[in-house]
Amino acid sequence: MNHPATGPVWLFDLDNTLHNASAHIFPHINLSMTAYVARHLALSDDDANALRVRYWRRYGATLTGLMRHHGIDPHDFLRETHRFERLHKMMVFERALGALLRRLPGRKIVFSNGPQGYAGAVLDAMGIRRHFSDVYGIEQMRFHPKPQTHAFRHLLHDLKLLPQRCILVEDSAENLRTARRLGMKTVLVGRGVKKPAYVDARIASILDLRRAAGRLLPR
Repeated sequence: MNHPATGPVWLFDLDNTLHNASAHIFPHINLSMTAYVARHLALSDDDANALRVRYWRRYGATLTGLMRHHGIDPHDFLRETHRFERLHKMMVFERALGALLRRLPGRKIVFSNGPQGYAGAVLDAMGIRRHFSDVYGIEQMRFHPKPQTHAFRHLLHDLKLLPQRCILVEDSAENLRTARRLGMKTVLVGRGVKKPAYVDARIASILDLRRAAGRLLPR
């Protein structure tokens, strides 16, 4: 697929940006991760859950701590913790999302700390996969999650992107801080969150993006 050298490149986080993962999906993943940690490190459920949260807060992804301190196989971990029997039943998202993406000018890429297979399955469940030229997951980041600079540099290099043409749309302010440092435009998604100085636009819902797009697009 050929892409124009000019025009905006929209980088979309997945969970709690394009859909509401907190309702059903995150609780399922958190339980699966806790069970995995308990099983592989011989910990109680309480201790495993505490370790999971601690690594997530410290590194941006539980997996990073497990790889760094316990030698966990990342592929096995991701496969075991992102299994869903009825993913489509767990999805909570805006039905108008497809129309928004269709009207939004420029290239669109999913940039997620989740595994690529999971991200693709979520996009399929929402019926919006066709709107994205690429789905870039944690494996493509060489298991360096956002907000680590390595994650962004791998994305820019692999997909031949110029940071000044990129607009990152995220629910995580920390991830947006790294994006701004690299020269990207930034959009924070979420209600009741403050707008840091490094955020160009804050929107309550992903559906508000089209209204905010005018002042974000490269001239």
